[in-house]
Amino acid sequence: MSGSDNPYAGSYGSQMTATANYGGTPAPAPAMAPAGDLIKDTTTATFTRDVIEASREQPILVDFWAPWCGPCKQLTPVIEKVVTEAGGRVRLVKMNIDDHPSIAGQLGIQSIPAVVAFSDGRPVDGFMGAVPESQIREFIEKIAGPVIDDQQAQIDAALTDAKAFLDAGDLENAAGLYGAVLQAVPDNASAIAGLAECMIQAGDIEQARAILSDLTEELAKDAAIAAVLKKLGQIEEARKLGDPVLLEQQLATDPDDHEARIKLAKIRNVEGDRAAAADHLLAVMKRDRTFQDDGARRELLQFFDVWGPMDPATLAARRKLSSILFS
Repeated sequence: MSGSDNPYAGSYGSQMTATANYGGTPAPAPAMAPAGDLIKDTTTATFTRDVIEASREQPILVDFWAPWCGPCKQLTPVIEKVVTEAGGRVRLVKMNIDDHPSIAGQLGIQSIPAVVAFSDGRPVDGFMGAVPESQIREFIEKIAGPVIDDQQAQIDAALTDAKAFLDAGDLENAAGLYGAVLQAVPDNASAIAGLAECMIQAGDIEQARAILSDLTEELAKDAAIAAVLKKLGQIEEARKLGDPVLLEQQLATDPDDHEARIKLAKIRNVEGDRAAAADHLLAVMKRDRTFQDDGARRELLQFFDVWGPMDPATLAARRKLSSILFS
């Protein structure tokens, strides 16, 4: 069929404005197609119930066809297959225009096969001809919306709840949700990183390391996992930096002991005092940018990687850092 024969050509996805008057002489009850409630035949008498009223509940595709129509016979098995696989997102109603010509005439349909989608009691879109299966799938997605992955939606919700528990310090519930996600999707990077973070906050560094062991190269590159790995490295380094009380005493005696100050910053960071950690590094930058080849700035950027770009400590420290760099 040429584009000039197709009243929907050039307006695929646009609203149709045709109207029709429904009703008429009663006809025999429609025969049900093999796909049950998803696919059925309709008549002029039952069109209002089968299409207009039903489309207020979900989108209805109406296939106008005739027994003598070769392209109709090509389209029928394809559209029935796609509608069945859509799992109830749409239903298909078939109308033989030889037996029931009035509805097609009122809609201005002159060529068949013609498929018209109804939603909320009115025609909204359509196509003509024996189009490919891929185009029918695109049409249904446009009418009914994309397929929602229920499992993915549940996983996303669980991860959101787990993060909220973690932020609130409820490690037990957070770990439980992260573990449940990993049972369903063992390679979920967010859940792996979250569970490791739970172990870190619980003080079980060895268990956190175990969770992050034997990762694939792709998982190890994930931003969330990379941040937790970096955090573990910072914790293990801080354990070797000495007594923070003694470092404080050294700084009280010599405020320009930059090495002691950077060590203390690393310790305060793993203790969770991010503001103090940042302030120590910023103090070194103010006094001597050349110390350890601007080592304080580089260390602060490492902190930002772990804290995250939107963490309040990151935002506050970045403001102070900018004032030093661009003053």
